[in-house]
Amino acid sequence: MEIPVEQQERQRLQAENTELATLAGGLAHEIRNPLSTIGMNLELLAEELEGDESQRARRMLQRISNLQGECRNLEEILNAFLQFARAGELHLEEDNLNTIVTDYIGFLEPQANSMEVELRPHLDTNLPLVMLDRSLMRQALINLCRNAIEAMPEGGSIDILTRTRDNQVVLEIIDTGKGMDEKTRAQMFLAFFSTRSGGSGLGLPTVRRIVKAHHGQIVCESEPGKGTRFSITLPTKR
Repeated sequence: MEIPVEQQERQRLQAENTELATLAGGLAHEIRNPLSTIGMNLELLAEELEGDESQRARRMLQRISNLQGECRNLEEILNAFLQFARAGELHLEEDNLNTIVTDYIGFLEPQANSMEVELRPHLDTNLPLVMLDRSLMRQALINLCRNAIEAMPEGGSIDILTRTRDNQVVLEIIDTGKGMDEKTRAQMFLAFFSTRSGGSGLGLPTVRRIVKAHHGQIVCESEPGKGTRFSITLPTKR
């Protein structure tokens, strides 16, 4: 019996995701071991210099501190890469997207308030169920809302909408931030592309992998000075 084309494609994507996640896990192990050793030795060096008030010791402590900061940056990049690699490994359950959105808004609100960002949910109460990986969809929300907040250093608002359209569930994240030009929009889903100093460049590529693994789509509308709208569409459960 011939396997349907759609099922073949799903199996191919699953095999690719599994291979990438396995490679990423092995790479993380190989990097974390020496990174941990470096960090431990830097701590020991700093302890040996404690109490030494000489100018030479102060210079060495500053250099050690710089190296420790770089080690933390490498750890953050490694964690972001693992999230990216594992974004295609789904554990799907029938769920209501509104539940995930509402839970995350409650978590995000204190941080948003502290940065003078207003969260404005507009959730369709008749939203149909979809097949979701709750943890990964929350990660997608985290990445999109983090980007939105960073785009509004002087405050603003984020509208979070859910609705149905043509047998699909739609999630929209709309901010009043600085927006993006056409060149940035064309590259924003490329791995390791970032306009932010110190950014891993894996946040939006991870979101795209998560949405794609859910057989959904993500599009972006943005203009400099006019904010940004991300729209995610997911197929409803049949």
